[in-house]
Amino acid sequence: MEFHHVMEAAGVVVLGLVFYSYSSRWFAPGAWPGPRWRHATNGLAFGALAVVLMISRIEVAKGVFIDARAVPVALVALVEGWPAGLVAGLVAIAYRLWLGGPGALAGVVGLLGTALVGALAHVWAQRDGRVTARHALALAAAAWVVAAVSFAVLGARGFAMFQPLAVPFLVMNLVGIGLGAHLFRDVVDSRAADAALRETAELRAITLLARAAAHEINNPLMIVTGGLSILVKRLPAGSEEAQWAERAREGAGRIRDIVGRMNEITRVEEVPPQGSLPPMLDLRKSSRKSSGGHASDTAR
Repeated sequence: MEFHHVMEAAGVVVLGLVFYSYSSRWFAPGAWPGPRWRHATNGLAFGALAVVLMISRIEVAKGVFIDARAVPVALVALVEGWPAGLVAGLVAIAYRLWLGGPGALAGVVGLLGTALVGALAHVWAQRDGRVTARHALALAAAAWVVAAVSFAVLGARGFAMFQPLAVPFLVMNLVGIGLGAHLFRDVVDSRAADAALRETAELRAITLLARAAAHEINNPLMIVTGGLSILVKRLPAGSEEAQWAERAREGAGRIRDIVGRMNEITRVEEVPPQGSLPPMLDLRKSSRKSSGGHASDTAR
């Protein structure tokens, strides 16, 4: 085996890792551009890496070559899901069809199958909460099975071709996908940690501002509430002025509930934009207090 070929392939995978570490920051959750652009960008990039790996083949014996095209396709499908995996697979398929030859169909089957098993591994990892070694090794084994099936498309000749390549393909998948998934998981975990830090900083800023505003509102509010209570007692019962004063006191009570919620903010929940109104903080959902009374009407 030509180890400089192996080092070239490893360098290409590391290049993909570096790119993904940057792209994960370009496409922050909730920011523009959205997930579709993230999937398209990562899919195109990893599809291009698969093409480079098809060109930079690994010689495992005299005149016998394999390539690591499946590794970037499997990795991007594992960490990003089926849209990115499909885009990467289609880019690599386009190049393989352009090359032509009797093995083109087998190459297409192998790339599509790799994207599929990568997407299934992504769903599995999401259900478990994160990508682990179990998901990566299972994906490596599944990608090896896909490679065997793709050779079987060629019939007996393909089976005979795959026999001496079975072990090199297995080792390549275990090392490339297994180690690559571990490194990519670190990037994903780092992105999640950064997002958590941003959310914490955002919550702290909102909490400090809300508490300061609540403190400033509460002092004059107590004066107004006390004055209205005295006024209601002194006005003739049932008079129009007494009814107005009572409504004003109820309104002050609702403001007091809102001020209380402003002091109990524990998370950030937004009200979606409505017409000309921009998105704003939903006090009812963001505070520890349960909804009740008039607060649910004035919490937004």
